[in-house]
Amino acid sequence: MDFSLTDEQREVRDWVRTFVRKEIMPLEPEVLRRERAGQPGLDRGELRALQLKAKESGFWGVLTPEAYGGMNLGATMAALIEAELGRSFVQFRFGGSADNILFYANEEQKRTYLEPTISGERISCFAITEPGAGSDARAIRTSARRDGDDWIISGEKTFITGGNEADFTMVFAVTDKAAMNSGGSANGGVTCFLVDREAGWKSHPIDTMGEWGPAALTFDNVRVPSRNILGEEGRGFELAMRWIGQGRYLLPARAIGACERLVQMGIDYANTRETFGQPIATRQAIQWMIADSAVEIEALRWLVLHAAWQVEQGMDSRQAQSMAKLYGGVKANEIVDRVLQIHGGMGYTRELPIERWYRELRLLRIYEGTDEIQRRTIARNLLKGHSSISGTLG
Repeated sequence: MDFSLTDEQREVRDWVRTFVRKEIMPLEPEVLRRERAGQPGLDRGELRALQLKAKESGFWGVLTPEAYGGMNLGATMAALIEAELGRSFVQFRFGGSADNILFYANEEQKRTYLEPTISGERISCFAITEPGAGSDARAIRTSARRDGDDWIISGEKTFITGGNEADFTMVFAVTDKAAMNSGGSANGGVTCFLVDREAGWKSHPIDTMGEWGPAALTFDNVRVPSRNILGEEGRGFELAMRWIGQGRYLLPARAIGACERLVQMGIDYANTRETFGQPIATRQAIQWMIADSAVEIEALRWLVLHAAWQVEQGMDSRQAQSMAKLYGGVKANEIVDRVLQIHGGMGYTRELPIERWYRELRLLRIYEGTDEIQRRTIARNLLKGHSSISGTLG
């Protein structure tokens, strides 16, 4: 079995690593200054300019099909790229991409929503989470009632990524209460709608301990034409599951890069900081922190790449993705905590970016499926025989 990267994978990874080092990392001091002043790290124009600079080198649409001008590099390459982007806390992403469920749009919807999103002219957001409905989609209360050829949407969504900047949203609403009452959203009670901001929905920023700026969305009798249904009426839950399962492995993939850079910061500091006449790198307590972190990063790398490989092979990757997401969230938080501890009081200050990463990585254990949900998924798959404890190698 060959565990090495292909020449193409190595070349793309190295290009992204260079781009991050030359174009992204130099922005970190200014981004930190802005964030600590309550301002966005990168504004829409700056992000767009960086994306276009990458496009000049042919880097556009990592997972987007070639028919839409993308690179279609595949899940494994996408994981390697996310790991490189994770080396900086600057919230950069390459352009030319769109939510996977937008590719289920009809031709008119593709022209109006998908293609402008890929080109960067429009920004979307995925709106399913509610104050009382997180991982349990059966608890959705946002409703859509038919009025002639239109639908009237009322309700509230919360913790919506990109909701403050989005030009349109993919919002999930109950369209058949009887179906919901008879067995939940999987039985056809939920529909996905494409809703322009101009239709009347409002967004409100949610203040968090990190720099992730989610939004609360409110729909107060927002009128939407039937032609804006994405997919089929009553089949929204299936779309939601496709969106949620599209790339859960990419979240811990990004944490790999963050942890690698953090641990290197810890190593550099341990080799220069002296106590009692010797570098703290000579202290066993520090050595064990570094050793444990290195082992955990390597284990996380293989969990992520294994999940990505399963996605690329068209296999059912839910178990592997849940394992990578769970392990990545827990271990990334342990690693950043160790690195802060190695730096002592300096790590706790805002002079260094460690506290910034500390707050950001804490989110990994919550969004897109909490640790508890991942454990539930993993355990249920094993207990019901859908997965084996012996794994898939061999």
